[in-house]
Amino acid sequence: MSRFRMADVIKTFGRGFSQMYPCSYAGYRVMNSILACRTPALGGTELVCEDCGHRHVQYHSCRNRHCPQCQRNASAAWCAARERDLLPVPYFHLVFTLPHELNGWVKLHPDVLYHGLFKSVWDVLNCFGHDPKRLNGELGMTAVLHTWGQKLDQHVHLHCLIPAGAWSEAEHQWHKARSNYLFPVRALSRCFRGRMISYIRMAYQQGELVRIRSAKEVEERLKELMTKDWVVYTKACHGRPERVLEYLARYTHRIALNESRLVDVSKNTVRFRWKDYRDGKHKTMSLEGVEFLRRFMQHVLPKGFMRIRHYGFLSNKQKRHSLPLIKTVLDEQVLGHEIDQGEGASGMQELEASVYWYCSRCHSTHVQIVQVLRPLKERPMC
Repeated sequence: MSRFRMADVIKTFGRGFSQMYPCSYAGYRVMNSILACRTPALGGTELVCEDCGHRHVQYHSCRNRHCPQCQRNASAAWCAARERDLLPVPYFHLVFTLPHELNGWVKLHPDVLYHGLFKSVWDVLNCFGHDPKRLNGELGMTAVLHTWGQKLDQHVHLHCLIPAGAWSEAEHQWHKARSNYLFPVRALSRCFRGRMISYIRMAYQQGELVRIRSAKEVEERLKELMTKDWVVYTKACHGRPERVLEYLARYTHRIALNESRLVDVSKNTVRFRWKDYRDGKHKTMSLEGVEFLRRFMQHVLPKGFMRIRHYGFLSNKQKRHSLPLIKTVLDEQVLGHEIDQGEGASGMQELEASVYWYCSRCHSTHVQIVQVLRPLKERPMC
């Protein structure tokens, strides 16, 4: 564990960042929440351990979805819930990436472009899934939006976890995927490119991209993007979709950076670890503090934006009806899956038990609450 926190970065460089890069009200709320998280500003609970007699205070968390210290239990609960929905079939992990040429427009209209990414990806996959020459049925998909790379730079991409097959409601059958890549990657890439560019053009014509003032710029940029190959990655999970869920769960309720990657926070710079996927090695990068904070803050999501979405027979509307039918049709494999479900349920019980107070010295759960500390009237502000 690193001894440095994002709160240290904001304390040191928050004022300079605010002067150089005026951010939205939501951005200021995120920084102030991280500053106040697990400090006397939010109040806390004073505890005494019945086993070792240690007396300590556990301060409340801010519960902001961008805070690196918060939502660990929420992430674990999300992962456990998704594991209970897994079918006893192979899975595919697909990643759809927006070209970096669109990064400037993403900064101007993040809600429009992010929504367009979700919509375009599902439109393409849904079309391929219903194709009679392919799976001829309804796909199920869980999609999680990531907007960052290892260097905290802007890298907008959508992770998709998809069962290897499609459900035919009319036939009451499961159509098994026979390929090792679900759908041809080149065909997915071209269709994704066409759908996304059509979405952007329509959004501009309908006045949703008001900060982009030049129609000529829009047409030239879109024509340029049509000449390039868009990146689509697909890989079979080899019977272990839980690993993909665990990976996605790390950032379902936080953004960009785990604080364990922070190496040093000095007066002028921030050093952090990152993984270079070209050679698979972990390296250290040093950035000016204001630049580091700018890179982190550019991943703050628009207010109310849902970065986790479910589609097809895994959507909230269809899941209760479709999943039991699909598991029944999959016959004997369901029995093994139900055993896994029981294990998942016990895991949830352990998770719920871990929410209760514990001693910070001996980690005993035999503690008593001495008093509840109220939040401070004046909180630290960046």
